[in-house]
Amino acid sequence: MERRIKLKTLNEHITCEICRGYFIDATTVTECLHTFCKSCLVKHLEENNTCPTCENVIHQSHPLQYISFDRTMQDIVYKLVPNLMDNEMQREREFYKSRNLPCPKDMPQVHDSDDKANEQAHQEADYHRQDEQVNVCLECISDKLRNLKRRFIRCSSQITITHLKKFLAKKVLNGIDRYKDIDILCNDELLGKDHTLKFVYVTRWRFKDPPLRLQYRPRIDL
Repeated sequence: MERRIKLKTLNEHITCEICRGYFIDATTVTECLHTFCKSCLVKHLEENNTCPTCENVIHQSHPLQYISFDRTMQDIVYKLVPNLMDNEMQREREFYKSRNLPCPKDMPQVHDSDDKANEQAHQEADYHRQDEQVNVCLECISDKLRNLKRRFIRCSSQITITHLKKFLAKKVLNGIDRYKDIDILCNDELLGKDHTLKFVYVTRWRFKDPPLRLQYRPRIDL
C-alpha cells in the first residue's frame, strides 16, 4: 500500500538553515555532517570557521577543505520538490546570460587522462603536509579504557582536541560517534574541545621537551 507524506513534514530535513530555502548544490560539513546550500556555506566560511548549526569549529585555518558536495542529498531534494531543478537551472542560465557568459552546466565536459589524474591527486592530497607538525604521546589514565598500541603520533599543529577525541574514540571505544565520552588532559588540566595542538603546546608545554604528553580518560561530568 502506497503511503503519501506531505512535503512540509520533510522541509526541516531538506532546507538550508542559512537561507531557509531548499538545498541547492547541497554541501555537507565533514566534521559534523550538517548540510547547507554551497553558496550559503562558502559565504559563511569567508568570515567564520564554525558550523552555522552547531557552532563547532570546522578547522582553525582551512574550513573550506572540510566541506564536500552531497550528491545524494541533492538528488533527494530534486526528487521531492517539483520543478526545483528546472527552475534553478533556468535561473542559473539567466544569470550567466545577463553577463554574456556561457553557463558552465551547458558546456561540454572534457575529461582526459591528465584531468582524471589531477582530480585523483587533489582528492588524495594531504592538506596538512605544510602545517607545523607536533609529536604527541597519548597516555591512558583510567583502567576503564584500554591503552593505545601506538601511543606516539605525529600530526598537524592545527588539529583540535575534538579531532583527537574522535581518533581515540575510534581506537578505544570502537566508534567515532562516542568521542564525547572521552576527556583529554594536559598537566592534569582538562582541555577545551576547540583548542588546537598549537595552542596547547604554546600555553602548557612551551618549556618542556617533546613530545607533547596528553592524557585521556572517560568523560567526567563536573
